[in-house]
Amino acid sequence: MDSGRRTTIRTAGDLAREGLAADPAIEAVAARYAIAVTPHVLDLIDRADPADPLARQYVPDARELTTMPEERADPIGDDTHSPVKGIVHRYPDRALLKPAHACAVYCRFCFRREMVGPGGEALDAAELACALDYIRATPTIREVILTGGDPLVLSARRLGDLVRDIAAIEHVDWIRLHTRIPVADPARVTDELVGALKADKAVWVAVHVNHANEMSADARAACAKLVDAGIPLVGQTVLLKGVNDDAATLDTLFRTLVKNRIKPYYLHHGDLAPGTAHFRTTIAQGQTLMRELRATLSGLAQPVYVLDIPGGAGKVPVGPNYLADEGTVEDPRGRRHSYSSN
Repeated sequence: MDSGRRTTIRTAGDLAREGLAADPAIEAVAARYAIAVTPHVLDLIDRADPADPLARQYVPDARELTTMPEERADPIGDDTHSPVKGIVHRYPDRALLKPAHACAVYCRFCFRREMVGPGGEALDAAELACALDYIRATPTIREVILTGGDPLVLSARRLGDLVRDIAAIEHVDWIRLHTRIPVADPARVTDELVGALKADKAVWVAVHVNHANEMSADARAACAKLVDAGIPLVGQTVLLKGVNDDAATLDTLFRTLVKNRIKPYYLHHGDLAPGTAHFRTTIAQGQTLMRELRATLSGLAQPVYVLDIPGGAGKVPVGPNYLADEGTVEDPRGRRHSYSSN
């Protein structure tokens, strides 16, 4: 694909010129929430399909202007667990480090949509040093998770320096990075960037992908470059109405990930971010989908279905329960069987 011929779309006018988002209300959406659609993603969108799953993820929708009573600006309670700027320390053994506020693309369902985008607060040198000092002074932290924003928007030099600084902290056992870059802007996954992720500690990359159509040839090549360099990949997916809320679509996605050496890790229930109600399913719908997948899909290809409890209480599995009662268990097809653990 000749995606190098254009720059990233960042305005409602740019979208309209591309034949997307003709609704005049999109101007108001753009005034509130950041827009970014890379040329690579733009080339993957099927203009003939009004329900294209990529367009739904990245192209603004007038419904984003409606905030439901239950929705929150900080839906998973990042601020509640932020001891210093750029750090979220919710669980004893791991902490998030958010060095950048920007992303290559802005997902319309993002749970940090009130915090990321142009004008957001990236860490300056002094703030980053303070965040690293917090990690150094907290020996319970065994894992550092680079998120944001997208940490792979950093230059290879800055990213490499940061990874090495974290790896040098004795009590940190491994580093994880969460990113959309391999599927949204795969050309950024250069040899230099891959080299920046090499460290004396284990480094894992969580690739956020919600539909098999995102796994283009270029995306697959970018992921292969990371895996071939010894960097294991896991997949994170958000359950999204109108994008992947049926078993066949999820089956195809998770099989595609495993074929590309990406282990499906989490299927997230949609967070209560402002203006995202049109994306959310019910938990019962998600549980039904996981039951269907359990009956047909290898365990290697199945993620854990999780809910991030609003307010910062933490992430919990919310998949279906197969124990009907103390002496009865259900199989993946709903048939009941007696079972005694004595």
